[in-house]
Amino acid sequence: MKETPQQYTGRILSYVQGKETLKLLASTPKKLSSLLKGVPKTKLTKRPVKDKWSVAEILGHIADTEIVCSFRIRLILGSNGTPIQGFDQDVWAQYSNYSKQDPAISLDAYRINRKRNIQLLKSLPHEMWENYGMHSERGKETVTRVAEMLAGHDVNHLKQIRMIVKGKVR
Repeated sequence: MKETPQQYTGRILSYVQGKETLKLLASTPKKLSSLLKGVPKTKLTKRPVKDKWSVAEILGHIADTEIVCSFRIRLILGSNGTPIQGFDQDVWAQYSNYSKQDPAISLDAYRINRKRNIQLLKSLPHEMWENYGMHSERGKETVTRVAEMLAGHDVNHLKQIRMIVKGKVR
């Protein structure tokens, strides 16, 4: 059964509860690099099971998600209360052809955009973290919430990648 937007939000936020969002966001690129070090490209591009993404597909997805969240944060900062459009990750994966993308390029794109996003978030005055947008599926999302969701998204995909690399896909 597919999650509702509210169930998804609850699950993703549960991964970051009680943790410092910026520290989590800053640590993920290094964790990913360590996790993937020495793993052959053939293993990264092979789906662990038919209906589960490969590591390369996950990397393509997190690279795109970083761009999406980057844009959302900037939209919110530029126009408090702005509408935010949701997206279908499976449609993006298909037309972006994640399965054929070079995992190293996806990881580099993710790392560069993440560094820029952290730099922006660290520079924000405290009150701007409460600026918000209205997500088409999840409702009101502040800059704080977007950052927390991004950090939880990282934790979620790190777990998936760890399981694939270890050969323990559920």
